[in-house]
Amino acid sequence: MSEDLKTRLAALKARAAYEIDCIEGMAPVWLEKPEADNSYNVVIVGAGLNGLSAAFALKRRGIRGVVVIDQAVKGREGPWITSARMKTLRSPKTLAGPDFGIPSLSPRAWYETVHGADSFAGIEKIARPDWMDYMLWFRDAIDVDIHNETRLEALAESDNGVRLSLSGNTALPAEITCRHLILANGTDGCGGPLIPADIAALPRQFWTHSAEEADDSHLADKDVIVLGSATSSFDWAVRALEEGAKSVTMVARADGLSRTEALAWTNFPGYLGHYASLSDDEKWRFSKSFFALKVPPTQDQYDRACAYPQFRMEFASGIRSIAIEGERLAVTTARGKRMADHILLGTGYAIDFTLRPELAVLEGRFQRWEDRFTPEVIEEAPAIGAFPYLGHGFELTPRSDADQWVRRIHMFNGGAVPSLGPVSNGITGVKYGIARIADGMTQTLFLEESGRLHDAFSNYSELHFDPRGKISA
Repeated sequence: MSEDLKTRLAALKARAAYEIDCIEGMAPVWLEKPEADNSYNVVIVGAGLNGLSAAFALKRRGIRGVVVIDQAVKGREGPWITSARMKTLRSPKTLAGPDFGIPSLSPRAWYETVHGADSFAGIEKIARPDWMDYMLWFRDAIDVDIHNETRLEALAESDNGVRLSLSGNTALPAEITCRHLILANGTDGCGGPLIPADIAALPRQFWTHSAEEADDSHLADKDVIVLGSATSSFDWAVRALEEGAKSVTMVARADGLSRTEALAWTNFPGYLGHYASLSDDEKWRFSKSFFALKVPPTQDQYDRACAYPQFRMEFASGIRSIAIEGERLAVTTARGKRMADHILLGTGYAIDFTLRPELAVLEGRFQRWEDRFTPEVIEEAPAIGAFPYLGHGFELTPRSDADQWVRRIHMFNGGAVPSLGPVSNGITGVKYGIARIADGMTQTLFLEESGRLHDAFSNYSELHFDPRGKISA
């Protein structure tokens, strides 16, 4: 980075601080960090989009004792330059990000500072590496406590909170406690990659899921099958073709490509701002419609894939059987048998806490959406039934009185969609999710502190008026 660019970005950071001052955007501190070195008010797992957003929001609410941990090295948090394979973000460039209403912290302000005043007008979407650079600058600008290369290994109940076991190259103790835990750990934060059973049974060298970071150069001169037809599948197809694959065949159960992006419809204050106030019945209906609309490819993805003559799409199909023949795969689909060297999975993610060993202790302790309706209703959309049933502050809902401590665990990740709407699963709704997690956490901590705060209030004696001796006894 040139000295000139460093100077411009430092000026942008200073302007952001000025804007915060102009709107009284940083509340006075009313909740200090607990005295014990290993104790915090809030621990946030994940230093990506949601984690940084939540930490900044809590700082602006006057809450100290907030620490963020991430297992990645600095600069590789989230999917942007690791597992993501699209050229640009899928979201429109005009969406507000984690800036929480501060113009100079917005992606646009950063982009124009880095690339020039007119640069933003010349792009359709922000490139992935640019977004990662923006997130790193934003992290510096908000100045919150972050520990990289720190992994959450296990959870347990503690006195008035949650105990976390940590590992990695961290300055934190191996065990810390917090009053509340926010899991801002991404799309798969309540589970992991969805791997069909017949694929999982294959030796590992034959398949790769879109969630994985991998060297894709091995796809050169290979016959490749892409499983699925949503946007991540097209990411895969384009990547394989650009790496020089001999053939790429997209195999999908769907009858054709989705053409409608659900998030585009939901992006208005009524839905994203107040979905959480709907009844369970209404949330269930909206969720079925939301998940029924598969994410379509971007026009750019589709056009780039179709420009290659070795790219084919096979709809209303699916893999019937797979067998290893020599060093290749014999794959039978609805259209017949074909030989392949590798299968790329665009199959999405499963809501399954057993896929996350660090969350194993929670299994059976919280309610899911399948607990709220009869089996006949759940059968209409069984995948939604597996999602956790969350309260208005993203908190887990305990199954029994003995497990009330799980309310202190908040799912600010992809698992919150049926309960709170798409406000924590991407850029589109994050501005609404930030406000909700900040307000909910502030309310909860205030209620927990109300006794102490009342004692402080009853002894409050700061002088705001001086009669200057004019009044006698």
